[in-house]
Amino acid sequence: MNVIPEEYQINTLLTQDTYLVNGELKHWKGQTTPVFSTISSTEKYEPTLLGSIPFMGETEALEAVAAADAAYNNGQGLWPTMKVVDRIKCMENFVAQMKTTRAEVVKLLMWEIGKSLGDSEKEFDRTVEYIYDTIESLKELNARSAHFSKVQGINAMVRRGPIGVVLCLGPYNYPLNETFSLLIPALIMGNPVIFKPAKHGVLLISPLLEAFRSSFPKGVINILYGRGREVASPVMKSGKVDILALIGNSKSAIALQDQHPNKNRLRLILGLEAKNPAIILPDADLDLAIQECIAGSLSFNGQRCTALKILYVHESIVEEFNKRFAAKVDALPYGNPWEKGVMLTPLPEKEKPAYIQELIDDATAKGAKVINTKGGQQTDNAIFPAVLFPINKDMRVYHEEQFGPVVPVLTFKDIQEPLNDMAESNYGQQVSLFGKDIKTIAPLIDTLVNLVCRVNLNSSCQRGPDVFPFTGRKDSAVGTLSIHDALRSFSIRTFVASKDNEYNNAILQELLSSKESNFINTDYIL
Repeated sequence: MNVIPEEYQINTLLTQDTYLVNGELKHWKGQTTPVFSTISSTEKYEPTLLGSIPFMGETEALEAVAAADAAYNNGQGLWPTMKVVDRIKCMENFVAQMKTTRAEVVKLLMWEIGKSLGDSEKEFDRTVEYIYDTIESLKELNARSAHFSKVQGINAMVRRGPIGVVLCLGPYNYPLNETFSLLIPALIMGNPVIFKPAKHGVLLISPLLEAFRSSFPKGVINILYGRGREVASPVMKSGKVDILALIGNSKSAIALQDQHPNKNRLRLILGLEAKNPAIILPDADLDLAIQECIAGSLSFNGQRCTALKILYVHESIVEEFNKRFAAKVDALPYGNPWEKGVMLTPLPEKEKPAYIQELIDDATAKGAKVINTKGGQQTDNAIFPAVLFPINKDMRVYHEEQFGPVVPVLTFKDIQEPLNDMAESNYGQQVSLFGKDIKTIAPLIDTLVNLVCRVNLNSSCQRGPDVFPFTGRKDSAVGTLSIHDALRSFSIRTFVASKDNEYNNAILQELLSSKESNFINTDYIL
């Protein structure tokens, strides 16, 4: 067993015995749930106990709903009516406090979800950067809105206003970054939020609770713990939620929507499953394609919605591609997250190795082979990536989003084959296209942009940079997330209009001069 560096050892259990509701960190005296890491800290393998979280239910859920509803107060609350500059100050106060928790949050990211040290640090730093970029984007949005337009004898000031109470549910694979890509724009646009952390990566929110409590007015951010059906379901059934913001599974999203009594009034912002393909054309640079497909399919063990989950390789080059790709996969370093240069790490879900094995067994029973030597080798908390070839449509791994370390490879003769498969797929997030002949690539791009929402030319699929739109077609997403788009997703255009006459104009001028209104002002925020 590798010795755990002292700064990453778990010496004290993190007992999360408070929860945030209505501006108060309330003490929890009820049932708790232990939080385990699949990473072992002992010679003989056993999961490591990290701490515990409250097991909450309907009472606490409705308490959070009441707090958020009161904070919004039909749009009359302090937060939705606050000046943009003052909401920004609250967010700046929060991120300043958040930065002091970096070491603790990074350590918990490694233990809770098995993310490597480098990637855990990157997730934290990228999230801080995302918050600052969101603040700057809101300043620009505010500046563009800080004027009157006159059209057909009507003066109008058009701004973006909050929508109401948000239920925010983030994913376990990016429990900080992707969760905050929902949470931060929802808050800064004036919406009160009820937030339940993901099933893994839950304790890493603990160091941030005081920052949330002290940075925002009461009821603006409420943080609950427990299972979705125990906590999120009663929140939705209350009918008080105006926006469901979820990154996760479409089944969960549908189940929650169905519990809302007025679905027509529910705005959806969803990041869901994907089965992103790579298409490797005959003239592709194989060194580049293999390098990008390794990163795309197996970064963080393939546990990314943007991961490459199926590879289409032209039949003329598949033998060479497979030989070199399989060798590169076998050479990937495996270890605990804090070990230098590690790429493959323990899986956070204890049942995931068995699920991946099921996919391998199903594929091999139907004619596929594991073409890399180490493929499918198991330990208590990991399974080595298996490269499967040839894949056909009868296999589970063709249809299911594996979200783990298994890479299915198909061949194609005619480019229409992968295009037809993508058209028939339930998903439509991204694709990676490898090749260089523009006469081939040009019409392909023109088709692919209508099947997915991002075409990555000679590079793996990814979410960032965060200024680019992040969305999907079909079952892959509802709404668009990016720094620019998220501010619009969590708000609605609203405006004040008056007829252009002396009487009205005098009132508007007085409103502007007096600064009595937070809405009607032309202040620029530098």
